Amino acid sequence: MSDEPSASGRGRLSRERVLRAALLVADGEGLPALSMRRVAEELGVETMALYRYTPSKDDLLDGLVETLFLDLEERLSAAGPAALADSPGPRSLDRAALRQSLHGIAREMYRVAVAHPNVVSLCAARTLTTPLTRRPHAVLRTHERLLVLLHAAGLDDRAALRLYRAFISWILGYLVIDLREVVDDPDEPDPAFRLGLHRLPARDFPMLRALGQELAERGGEEQLTAGVDALLDGLAAADG
Repeated sequence: MSDEPSASGRGRLSRERVLRAALLVADGEGLPALSMRRVAEELGVETMALYRYTPSKDDLLDGLVETLFLDLEERLSAAGPAALADSPGPRSLDRAALRQSLHGIAREMYRVAVAHPNVVSLCAARTLTTPLTRRPHAVLRTHERLLVLLHAAGLDDRAALRLYRAFISWILGYLVIDLREVVDDPDEPDPAFRLGLHRLPARDFPMLRALGQELAERGGEEQLTAGVDALLDGLAAADG
């Protein structure tokens, strides 16, 4: 191997190519399989060649989060300002338009996460270990987008920050729980058995046993946006 891609690769190395290769490994083999060596193998180069573009495993993990948020921003930009209030003027959104915009962001976040479920947990975990100002700009642009929306809807700073924090917490928590199912037996076709709920004493955990089918299914975008509505309705009630 060398520090240039093998004949099977295309083009020279770049940070974007390294991160996309890392995402491919994580998608196909899971995060435990991800390493600088494995990414180098995927690209057909020596491991040391990667350190010019991503100097550590931590940076590689942050880069995966960055890549997901770059995909998210692409989706949001493609949706257009009319649908997602990309650059609304001051106090130009009514509450119905704000609800629509937040639904749009939530749905696009869910779709990106569904495409890369093995990486979703990093979006929450790296947030807990990386200071706000050191997070990738792609992540910060989504945060900025949210604050612009809330300001455009006429929320004061206190209300905007309250809803912003609640929205981010709800979305990340929902994605991790909905998409990162930990199963007892992945080959078991029965949902309750796949989760291992049959191992729980029925007398002690009747509801968990009874809801096995529902627990094994994803809540999807509908339950995600229902939670967003609950946040907005709660804010409206508090303001009222």
